[in-house]
Formats: sequence, C-alpha cells, structure tokens
Amino acid sequence: MIAIIAEKPSLARNIVAGIGEMKKKNGYFENSEYIVTWAFGHLFSLCDVEDYSPSQSGSKKWTLDNLPCFPQRFRFRLKKDDNGKTDEGVKKQFEIIKQLLNRNDVDKIVNAGDSDREGEIIVRLCVANALDKNKPFYRLWLPDQTPQTVAKALSEMKDEKEYESLANEGFSRTYIDWLYGVNLTRYASIKSGTLLRVGRVIVPIVKAVYDRDTEIENFKTEIYYALVSKAKTNGEVIELVSKYKFSADEKAKAERCCERMNVLDAIVTDKKFLFPGKLYSLTKLQNFLGKKYKMPMEKSLSVVQKLYENGYVSYPRTNSEYLATNEKDKVKQIIAGVKKLGYPIVFKDKKTIFDDSKIESHSALTPTYKIPAKNALTEEEFTVYSAILRRFVAVFCEEECYVEKSELTISLGGKEDYSIKGSMIITEGWTKYDGGERKDKILPKLEKGDKVNVDFHPEEKQTQPPKHYTIETLNNYLKNPFRDEKSTDENDDEDYKAIFKGLELGTEATRTGIIDNAKKSGYISLKKDVYYIENGGKFLIEQLIDMNISMDKYKTSQLGQALKKVYHGEMTVDESVKMAETEIKEVFDNDRNSGSGFFGDEIGVCPKCGKRVLRGRFAYVCEGAEKKDTNDKKNNGKNSGGCDFKINMRILGCPISKEQAAKILTEKRTDKLDFVSKTGKTFSARLKLDDDKKIIFDFT
Repeated sequence: MIAIIAEKPSLARNIVAGIGEMKKKNGYFENSEYIVTWAFGHLFSLCDVEDYSPSQSGSKKWTLDNLPCFPQRFRFRLKKDDNGKTDEGVKKQFEIIKQLLNRNDVDKIVNAGDSDREGEIIVRLCVANALDKNKPFYRLWLPDQTPQTVAKALSEMKDEKEYESLANEGFSRTYIDWLYGVNLTRYASIKSGTLLRVGRVIVPIVKAVYDRDTEIENFKTEIYYALVSKAKTNGEVIELVSKYKFSADEKAKAERCCERMNVLDAIVTDKKFLFPGKLYSLTKLQNFLGKKYKMPMEKSLSVVQKLYENGYVSYPRTNSEYLATNEKDKVKQIIAGVKKLGYPIVFKDKKTIFDDSKIESHSALTPTYKIPAKNALTEEEFTVYSAILRRFVAVFCEEECYVEKSELTISLGGKEDYSIKGSMIITEGWTKYDGGERKDKILPKLEKGDKVNVDFHPEEKQTQPPKHYTIETLNNYLKNPFRDEKSTDENDDEDYKAIFKGLELGTEATRTGIIDNAKKSGYISLKKDVYYIENGGKFLIEQLIDMNISMDKYKTSQLGQALKKVYHGEMTVDESVKMAETEIKEVFDNDRNSGSGFFGDEIGVCPKCGKRVLRGRFAYVCEGAEKKDTNDKKNNGKNSGGCDFKINMRILGCPISKEQAAKILTEKRTDKLDFVSKTGKTFSARLKLDDDKKIIFDFT
C-alpha cells in the first residue's frame, strides 16, 4: 500500500479524484493500492521559550530572564488552541496519520504537501513524528490539482531525498523567523511596555510605509522651471520635456538654455513595438486586481487559492511570469480547451513566454484545461479567473499582438533623447481580451529619420511629493527593494536575479499574510488600494529605532540571501541559524540604560511633587498621576489626574533618551539636541525646565 499525506483535506479530495474510486473512511480514503489522508496545514509548531526553561514551564509572563533563547535543538509539538491546550482536532488527525503510516501493509509513504518549502516541511514533520521505523519516502509534486495532472504526477514521483535542499531552506526560514519573532517581540514588548510584533519581514514592510508617509508629511513644495516644447510637426503637437530643471531664481538661465536647444535638430532615431503583458505571477496578478478592482491582497490570494484547489488554475504562489520549456505539450492542451470558448489563440514558442532561467520552482499562473461551467464561480472568483484567462489569451493571441503599442525615441542634437510611449491602433488584436482599458496616447505618424519641430520655453511647475504606496507599488518594492522605483526599464533580468538571490522581502507565499498581520496589528491601513501608516506603526518603528533594532530592507534581504544559500547547498541550516543568533545577540548586548531604557525604569525625582518619575510607554511620567501614560485611547496616553509632570519621549522628531530626561531632572536642561519644526526645518536647541516646571526650548 502507498500512503499519501496531503497538506489539506481539499488537496486530498483532488488526489482521490486523480486516483479514481476510493472508499471514504474516518480521516482518510482507501482502495486496494492507495491510502490518502491529510493534515490541516500545520499540525506542528515550534515550542515556546518556556518549554526550553523547565523552571518556567507553564508560565505566561514574559521575562528577560530566559532571553535571548537560542535552542541547541529546535523542538516541535502539536499545535495548541486559543486556550493554550493541544488542539483536539489536530491531535485526532495526527493519531490517524500515525496509525496509517505504521500499518504493516504500508510500504511506501508520499509527501503531498503544497509544492513549496512550507508544504515540504509540513508533511515531513508529520512523518518524522509519526513513523516508528523508516520506510521509502517519495514526493508528489503538483503544478495544478486537476485529475489528469494528479494521475500523471503519481506515475513520475521522485525520491523525497531529491527535495532535501527545499526542506533545508524551509527549516532554516522556520527557525530564523522564530528566533527573530520570539526573541525580539518579547524584548521590544518588555522594553516598551506594550505588545510590539517584531518579525524579519513585517518590520521592513511597516518601515517602508512609515518612511514614505513621513517623507510626504515633511515634503515642502518648491517652484522650478521645466523646459517644455509643444511645437507642431505635420499638424500634430509633440510634447517634449527636457531632463534639465532650473530653480525659481534661474529663469533667465533657463531661457538661455532653451535658445541653445531650439537651434538643434530633433530627429526620430528609433521606433519599436512593445509586446502585450507577460503571464501573471501572484504579485503581478494582485497588482492588477488591487489597481483595477481595489481588491485587497488577502482577498485575491484567497480567491485564487480556491480556484487552484478546484483545479481551474495552476499553482498560485509563483514568483515567475514565464513557463517551463517542458510544459509546451501541456500548454497546447490548455490552448485547445480555451479555443473552444471562442478565443482566437495559437501556440507560440517564444523566449518571452518559455524561459527556464526565470523559473525557480513554479511557472506563471495560467488556466488549466478544466474550464469552469457556467455559473460555477462566484462574482469574485469570476473576476480573478477572467484576469488570468484574458492574460493567457493575450499572450497566445492569433492576431499579432505587438502592433498595438509603440515607443518613439527623438534625439535632440544627438545629445539628449526623448522617449514617447503610446498606441498606434492598427488592429485591435490582443487588446480585445486584455488591456483594452489602456488610455495610452496616440503617437504621431512619424518614421525613423523624420525631423521634429521644437520650441522649448521655460514652464513654471511645482515639485510634487512622493505618492503613498499602493498595492502595486508596495508589492513591486517588496519584490525588489533595490530597484529604482522610477525606472521605466521593462527588462526583468535584474528582478529575477534579485528573487533568486533572496533579495526580496518575504516571498509570494508569505507576503500577503504578513501585510494582513500588519493591518490587523494596527500598524498600517489600506483604504481602497492605498496604504497609510497608523499610530501603532509609528510607535513600532520609533521604538525600534530607540532600541537600536535594525530590521530594514538590508538586514532582511541579507537573511533572505542566507536562505537561498541554504537552498543551493552553499550554507548549512546551522550556519544560517548562527548568523541570525549573532544579529539578535547584539541587541541584547546593548546597555540596559541606552535609549529610553525599559518600561518602568526610574528616571529621577519629580520637580513638582517629589515622587519618582518612571519610564512609561510614550513619556517619562510622574508616578503621582492617578493614571499613568498608557495605550488607552480614552485618555490618549495622558495623565488623568494627580501630578501632571511628564517628559515626552519624542519631541518634534527628536528621541529624548533616558539620559537626557534624567538631566532635565538633575541639571534642569539637556545637552544640545536636533529637532524638526512643523514646517520641516531642522534646528538645534536644548530642553530646559522653567520656573513653572514646564519643558521649554532653550536657544542660548
């Protein structure tokens, strides 16, 4: 007998459909050859810090006494419920798996986890904890969940040892994320006096939104002169904008520059056609759905996952927009099915479609040969499925798709190039199925070598603040945080290099859930398709800055690169874990009194009432207040009675350290500090205690 462990019940049912007739039993299916059972996603989770400290086992209070926690050997246990007890449903299903795997007639075990590093280790953990003695172990790898694909994959299963590198990467990620999440979340929460979720990926995501919103908030509009030409050529206006800019007091200089430019020849040097969009990766699909339908990422992922589990689309958590060369026969079969819907598509063997060098584990998202029946999909499912189907049709459209969009390059005096992108509608082609909503400008009818008339003049303009992150722009940033956001280069080679090196922040499989956690934690919000920083996110980032905890894109991508090295065999799991431990240890080695200190630390004596001043959450507050500084929205972190003396921990963008707060109490003034005014100007001053015991600026 062959025992197959699926990651979820839905996958188990699809495997059964691929096998054929099977009898439903209690927690599994069975026929004369196969047993198919399932997990519920993760049945196991890593143990808590207290489990590694016998004296504190069972304790729910977080303490620095057992931090940092670096287990010599990571231990797993069955998942617990919300009450901290072993989940009975999980326990029951694991006992069924254990019983099945140890049956005498079972001589082969199959890992049917999702085809990614997380699915790989979910089933491995079940087998490792359930099996009494070793048995041959194989892997079922499914690019989609149609019965035909399942049947084919069952005949082509490989030894599980061939997926060792994927499992190693999965375990490394699990251990590293636990080390950062558990150690730094507890440390930051104890230090700040409120729960702060500190993770390898959530922090740089929140910080990206924080930095962008801070930049917008501090932005000062300035007047400048752009050099613009709107002269007519062959009766059509061609607008050119020079890369040169001049400040508000340089108008005369701008005019002289225009005079020199207007005597130069402007020649059309290039005219090329651009192709339709590539097939969707999960990120690009979510970008499209967020931009057009304002669909949040967690919703689009949930819907496309359901379509995958029903066999209508290929594996969704893919980072590629290309297909593998060994999938050509499969694609021909899909094309045959889609053609029956009336779409004019043909098979095309192009490098822009099939490229193994740009596939890590999974090919681009496509429909499968299984076409949903009429009214089989909900409205949201139809929206997502249609997007995937239309893009597939556009890529394989029988009509020449590239004639629809073009780019014109005009060279001015052979020194400065101007690029104009637009549409030249000759035939509708693929735009009837994907991209028909484009609002490109129609390009003038010019050919290579044609001369263009120019008449540059200074035009007064205002600098514009950067735009808030949207679903699309934040996704693009996370996919390659080191790419210039303003770049218009459509060559994706650098993006794929970044992905394969591990430079991206999070992965296609994890980003959606992490961003959703950031929203649920009150760190960021999503309104329509635009992200904004929330007060909780500001507090998180500013507290981490105060604690000197650096979890920026550089640190996170460095750890991501380590995971890829584990995958490629260039680093061991233990080496990647040690690298994380070293980084975490540096945080705990910091002086306890550095920055703002710890929540509850005594700062000094209150100058008003003589009681102690303690470090609160947002301020150093006199303990004589009836209610100290809290996160309570009702009193907004302010004293509600008694002594009202306090020193805010951040004043006009300047963090007030424990040391400087103590100086106010003992010396009545701080050292010179740097502040940012509400108008964005920086200035230096001391803080001092005046005769009324109030904190004021001292510019002397």
